[in-house]
Amino acid sequence: MAVTFMDDVTESKVLLAEYDRLKEEQKTRIGFRDNLLYFTLAAVTAVVTVAVHSGQSRLLLSASAICLILGWTYLVNDEKITAIGCYVRDQLGPRLGELSSARGAVFGWEVYHRNVAGRTTRKRLQTAVDLFTYLILPLVCTIAFWCSTAARPLLVLTSVAQTLALAALSWQFIRRAEW
Repeated sequence: MAVTFMDDVTESKVLLAEYDRLKEEQKTRIGFRDNLLYFTLAAVTAVVTVAVHSGQSRLLLSASAICLILGWTYLVNDEKITAIGCYVRDQLGPRLGELSSARGAVFGWEVYHRNVAGRTTRKRLQTAVDLFTYLILPLVCTIAFWCSTAARPLLVLTSVAQTLALAALSWQFIRRAEW
């Protein structure tokens, strides 16, 4: 009698395969998210450098656009990273635990690392870094533009709209901080 592929598939194997893929996606997203922070700092530095050397202070307004786009991308990736952790912790782990009759938590790291001493402080500091990068830096650029001779009504209106969008982005960072 021939053994088919389906004879070798069990729910536990499927769940473990799902876990492996989710952790790989999470790892990739973490790397991408962390690199976004560095890229944002480099991009804003480049904008400020070009604006200063060219004497074109209106270029400083592009810092807000950069921070809005990259900040939102950072948040979306962070949300997915968190969602994967929650799914593994709240859904996948318990299902696999039931199937294996495990005595303790399956994938215990998903719970353990959230309860390590100092986590709240680290989360608050990370939120401060995120707000500095995606709110304070572009606001400094915007204020520098407002203080320049290049501040024309249409550009000022644009900068006010960008500032409001930055405030909304900042609220999302604070709301999702999980302190």
